[in-house]
Amino acid sequence: QGWVETPYAPCPAGAAELVARLAEHRMANGRRLWLVPGLSHEGGDGVPDVMRGEETQLLGVGGDAAARLVVLPGTHSKWALVEAGRVVWFATFMTGELFAVLRRHSILGRLMAADGDDPAAFARGLRAGLSGDRAQGGLLHRLFSVRTLGLFDRLPATGLADYLSGLLIGEEARAALCCVGHRAQGEVGIVGAAGAWVLRAAIDI
Repeated sequence: QGWVETPYAPCPAGAAELVARLAEHRMANGRRLWLVPGLSHEGGDGVPDVMRGEETQLLGVGGDAAARLVVLPGTHSKWALVEAGRVVWFATFMTGELFAVLRRHSILGRLMAADGDDPAAFARGLRAGLSGDRAQGGLLHRLFSVRTLGLFDRLPATGLADYLSGLLIGEEARAALCCVGHRAQGEVGIVGAAGAWVLRAAIDI
């Protein structure tokens, strides 16, 4: 989807691997551009994952020998394990895009009012998402609660979008931490704008 076919660098990879795979592109005026390859990672199930652009941000995380878990929140959130300046594992979660699709194109958005600011509804969704309680039906069942909590006036219409956001972010954080297991220690680093603080709340609850 770009100017030049630029194969991904497989993990584990750091600055040296990225530099070795830089792809050159000469413009009509003779100027030279270098395209950064991005990263790929294949999980234990044999399914590949990719990132393009986020790897340059992850280079700034630091070169500590200890493994550090980092998240880049967004439309397609990336969770990555960085060790000695190299990305050794990562996983993509389509949380932001799923939120937009469910809100705009599903029955869940029918009762939602304009964006509010309801921290309590957001926190309630986070707790539900983080619990991952299969006895309560898991995420596919929990999603319908966005509608029923509105129908029964358990949440105001202005809080339903916040609840849905919290539910999805909580599920993302729970799933990501399950994926990485005990390979990382300490706090989860957040790479992003100041508004990314919401994820810290998700992990602290």
